[in-house]
Amino acid sequence: MAVEPLACPPSHALHDSHWLLESLPSPLCLACAIETLREDGASLVRKNHVLSCLHDVLTRHAALVISLLAQDERVCVHFIATLFGILRSMEDNHILDLSIEVLVMLVVKLKLEGYLRYLLKECQQELCKVATTRGSLPILILLGKLADAVPIFADELVIEHSNMLEHLATGLMYPNERIKAAVCYLYGKLYSVPNAAERLCAHFTERLCGLFLTTLKNAQTKELQLNCMGLLNQLLKYDHFVSVTMSNSGKGADSASPELFEGESPLPLMLKKLLLSRDELLQVASAQCIAAVLVHSPAKYAPAFIHADIPEFLFECLFCTSEILIWSIYCCLLLLTEEHLFFSKCHTVYGIEPVLKSLKEILHLNNVELHKQGLLLLTEILKRQPVEIHLFTNTAVLKDVISVLVEAVNCPVLEVATEAVKAVAALLRKDHVSFPPMQYGELQKLVESVLKQCSDLPLLPPNRGLMGHAAARHQNRAVSRQGQFIQSAIESFRNACRLAVECQNDPVAQENPFTAPNSEKKDTLKSFSEFLLRMSDSLCIPIVMNYSERIVRPGLMEVFISTLNILFSVVPDIGKRFAIKLASSSFIRLNLELKAKYCTGQSNPALNQACSSFLHNICLSLHSSSKKMANTLQEEQEISELLQRNLPHLNFGVAESLTLLSETPDSYCLYDTLRSHQYSLLLLFYFAFSQEDRFVPEAELFSAIRSFLLALQHQGGCPPPYVFRAVLYLLGICHDKTKPLDLASLSAIRRVLDVTSDFALVYVHHPRLLNFFLFCPELMGRFGHRIFQLWFSCEDYSQTEFQDAVARVNAGFSDSSNYFNSFLCMLKDNPSALLVLLDLVCQGTKEVAHKVLVTLETFLKRNEDVCVCDLLRSQFLQILQKLLVENSCSVLQENQTLPLLLNLLFLVQLRYVAERELDSTDFRLLHLVSSLFGKCSPTDLELLQPSLNFLYWNLQQTTPSSQQRVVAMLLSNMPLLELLERILQLTWMLPSSSELAFSLSNETLLCSAWLLTAALLTQQHIYKTEVHHVICLEVDQVFRAIAFRKKKPTLFFVSILQFLRAFLRQNLSSSLVKFVTHHMDKHGRELPLSKEDATLYPLAMRHILSLVISLQNLLVQKDLLVSQTVIGCLEILLEYLHGKNQGIASHIASQPWNKFLLVTLLDGGENSFLHPEILRLVTLCVQYQSTDLISQSEISHVLEEAANTKLPELPDTTVSALHAFLLQVSTLANVIE
Repeated sequence: MAVEPLACPPSHALHDSHWLLESLPSPLCLACAIETLREDGASLVRKNHVLSCLHDVLTRHAALVISLLAQDERVCVHFIATLFGILRSMEDNHILDLSIEVLVMLVVKLKLEGYLRYLLKECQQELCKVATTRGSLPILILLGKLADAVPIFADELVIEHSNMLEHLATGLMYPNERIKAAVCYLYGKLYSVPNAAERLCAHFTERLCGLFLTTLKNAQTKELQLNCMGLLNQLLKYDHFVSVTMSNSGKGADSASPELFEGESPLPLMLKKLLLSRDELLQVASAQCIAAVLVHSPAKYAPAFIHADIPEFLFECLFCTSEILIWSIYCCLLLLTEEHLFFSKCHTVYGIEPVLKSLKEILHLNNVELHKQGLLLLTEILKRQPVEIHLFTNTAVLKDVISVLVEAVNCPVLEVATEAVKAVAALLRKDHVSFPPMQYGELQKLVESVLKQCSDLPLLPPNRGLMGHAAARHQNRAVSRQGQFIQSAIESFRNACRLAVECQNDPVAQENPFTAPNSEKKDTLKSFSEFLLRMSDSLCIPIVMNYSERIVRPGLMEVFISTLNILFSVVPDIGKRFAIKLASSSFIRLNLELKAKYCTGQSNPALNQACSSFLHNICLSLHSSSKKMANTLQEEQEISELLQRNLPHLNFGVAESLTLLSETPDSYCLYDTLRSHQYSLLLLFYFAFSQEDRFVPEAELFSAIRSFLLALQHQGGCPPPYVFRAVLYLLGICHDKTKPLDLASLSAIRRVLDVTSDFALVYVHHPRLLNFFLFCPELMGRFGHRIFQLWFSCEDYSQTEFQDAVARVNAGFSDSSNYFNSFLCMLKDNPSALLVLLDLVCQGTKEVAHKVLVTLETFLKRNEDVCVCDLLRSQFLQILQKLLVENSCSVLQENQTLPLLLNLLFLVQLRYVAERELDSTDFRLLHLVSSLFGKCSPTDLELLQPSLNFLYWNLQQTTPSSQQRVVAMLLSNMPLLELLERILQLTWMLPSSSELAFSLSNETLLCSAWLLTAALLTQQHIYKTEVHHVICLEVDQVFRAIAFRKKKPTLFFVSILQFLRAFLRQNLSSSLVKFVTHHMDKHGRELPLSKEDATLYPLAMRHILSLVISLQNLLVQKDLLVSQTVIGCLEILLEYLHGKNQGIASHIASQPWNKFLLVTLLDGGENSFLHPEILRLVTLCVQYQSTDLISQSEISHVLEEAANTKLPELPDTTVSALHAFLLQVSTLANVIE
């Protein structure tokens, strides 16, 4: 069944069939539709239905309708006229709206300007004919819709139908707000077109402005308010309209006087009213309009809004959840920050908390642009806030800021983190944070979070041309963003360092005044400064260097280098160490490379200045940290002026720098400039090389300096001492990498040194410089004494004892021990230098002489293969003679050099391992030392100990013929023997004695004295030498001293036992030593001797028993040296007793304790019997027939052990002891048989 066409009146059959749209789901006859709309008798429902069908067809099947209508222009005009007629006659709003929409769709779809002009003409005529303004509403709405849909509408209306504008302006005076809203909407569309807006300038100024502002002020409905704001927003795009609008609100917006903003309808007050509304759309529109005004000229228009208290209400509006509103407010506030009045009126003090609260909220939203805008606002507020007005009223607000920034810095979106880091940089200002108590701990967290975020940033490699164009561009942008983030982070760190420096002069900022007494102070400037240094070392420097390995950003490097400049002043006490660390990490090289690559000509002046300042600071710090001899302040001032004047111009690479150093000025006018540049380069090389940053090839540098010296020689110039000091140091460092200097260069050096008033001015304390002089005989012969004098003046020998010096060398101290070791190596390679050192002992100061002797002492100790004994002994003789002649006895005892000299003399003697014949020099030295020894007192330990060592060694390590002369010389020296006697008697003196209470060093002296006495006793007996003084010793005290005490060193017992052994070997009868005995009762009467004591005189039985017990106690200690000495003494004692009284000897040998002693000694493990000391003890028991102690089975056991042992594997001492044991066993067997 066929579908009936829609909208078909009875006359449909008369219509041509081509007006019927049969292909539609619901066929429509256009002719019927037009007739129905024109028919006066048609009901509203039917007309509404037809319009709806037309709207639907034009929406879904426009091509069919338009192609049909386009066939006949008259039908199109008729159709448009019909629809327009409805606007004139119909009052039903729904039908009117449908008619307007269909009419607009027809004009747009037909795409012919004629239809638009027709409509405009009709509209203009209708506006002129309508009886009331109220009737023009459909026309105004239609015009607004056409303005929306047709691009050329605005130009067509303004140019061809300008008279219509008067009707539009009139509409704004009509009380109906729908009319006003339609007019404002249409005006908004007209002013959105630049050409139309330009033509409407006069209309706005003369007619529209006042009407519009009044309309805006009095608008009540939301529709009118929104349309007014839309029009205003379009107007505010143009400077002229902004100026007219704002001037209508007052006169002279540049003025800060509030009286000028009291007009009838000032725009700022109207916008404030909309801000106060609870409608979010109006608030957004108001904020956008404020921003639209301010964007033209914040300085010109911001005062009007500030005096209207707009900022206060903008801040209040931040307590909302609308992202678009917050964004709009951020934009307004950002523009207001460009006006000083915004800050001086304290709006930021009021508004900082709302800003922080809004930032806290939006950081949890997924709106990156909003995050960036909010952080940018915070940055501008922090940056522009006047110093005299504190932004934060209490520490809580400051902590909130830090908390927000820490959260923002840790944002995974790099753009947001970058803005946050910029805000951190703006926050780190003294006036922002300097109210007690200073929140140094919070600031540390903030700075550390910034640097940690940089450290955790995965750095992208720069584009190497291996990817496509688009990918490469994206990669480069990402690398650039990372660089910007790092640069902002380093800027914030720089501001933190600058803050620390600024706080140094503020007592309130030094430490927290609220810290409790006697408690640890944590939040202090010192801790904050030390934290900054740690951060620079662990994070800041590594971050920048790692990024710069990929790509170098001059801006980043400028910020980084300027940060390092500030760090020199952060902790002044360790600024020198900081400079040393930077220099040793090649930062001088880095800055020179940056200057050479990026600062040539006028490029990057900020980077050039930063690098020049850094080089200036690090050079001065290194200079002040080095050992200087004189003129420090004047020299430092001269170096500072030289570097400041020349560093900005030294933008050369290594090759260019060496070329410059080798140049000779062509004219006199260039001489000073070139020389200044050369001097500055030499200082830079010197300071870099002094910290092991040898970025210049050493051979090439040596050659350039040689050319520099020859130029100086040719022109007769003489550089300042500090420059020539650098020259000598660099020559010393580089000389072993190339050929030696020629005579001309050496002559130039010699000429400068000859005219140098003080050699210390050009001296650098470094072994390579000293080595350079040693390898140049021309220089060493002329300046050797002076350079050695300076060397030892700079060396730090805090310990004077030889052992302490060796310990200091072996401990591994950095410079002093390395220098000391290097010097010893140089002495080994240049033995002739020893003579110069010995000259210093005579000619130098006491301090230098002392250090020379310590050095020689260590040198001889560590270099036993160097044959310098004969060379040194003759020099020692001269030195000793000079000291003894020029000084009295009391002065000698206070001389600190003499003990070292005697120690050194003894070390020389130790070089002679084999016995040798003493020559005249030896005997003269022996005479001097023995005479010096006799002049001392027992308390002169430092003199006595080396003297005793020297005398003992000369007595022992020589041939018999020389030995006899030595004994005669010593025994003829009565003061020597008297002093030796006094020293021996100190062995049993109590600490309360008037003499010195002995320590370990005193016991060492006693050991040496007992050993020398034992040696003299033995040699006097051998050679029957005449004795001029008898040493008397109390026998009771001697045997009491042998009693074992744990606190005594083993050598103490060994030395006394050696003496006793030598004395017993002479049957206690000698012309040198005498035992004094006292056999008296308590009343002082002499007692008669018993029979046993008489046979043992000068000993008594108690002495023998005491000695045996002491020997047994010592033997139990199982010390090898002590055991050997004890057994030897026991052998001599039994031999002595056997000669005096055989019964006593047998009694002593058969004591039960001896059995226990033997068992104790045998507890040492397998083959214990074959230990030499045990064998000797067993031999004694066998020899004196102590069969109660040693049974036949034990003797057999020893023999079995000996039979099972390979004799070649046994030590010589064991073989000798075994041989003596076998002889005694053989003798015992013969006796038994």
